[in-house]
Amino acid sequence: MNLKENSNIPIYLQIAKLIEDQILTKTIQEEEQVFSTNQLAKLFNINAATALKGLNVLIDENILYKKRGVGMFVRKGATEIVKKKRIKDFHDTYMKNMISEVKKIGISKEELVMMINEWDWSEER
Repeated sequence: MNLKENSNIPIYLQIAKLIEDQILTKTIQEEEQVFSTNQLAKLFNINAATALKGLNVLIDENILYKKRGVGMFVRKGATEIVKKKRIKDFHDTYMKNMISEVKKIGISKEELVMMINEWDWSEER
């Protein structure tokens, strides 16, 4: 897990995204405890308040919940919540930009579909 200090994405949102990634990859299971604010602060050498802000984003989105005196846990159904959120983000960010560029350079819908179908999905990029 790494944070990008030079990123235009605030550290607390990067922390939230890292935890979402762990939920999607099943590194952290639903109903499992996540890192505490102190653990995150130590791991990333950041202020505990910044770590808490990232966790609170996920609490506000019903992805995590607090057990008083115990810690924070992944909510049952969180994987589906994160997937839906990421699909919407993908559509709103990447698809809109891609379609805009495709139109500018004159690629037809059929050509775009062909390009996607020809893509080597097994290769990591």
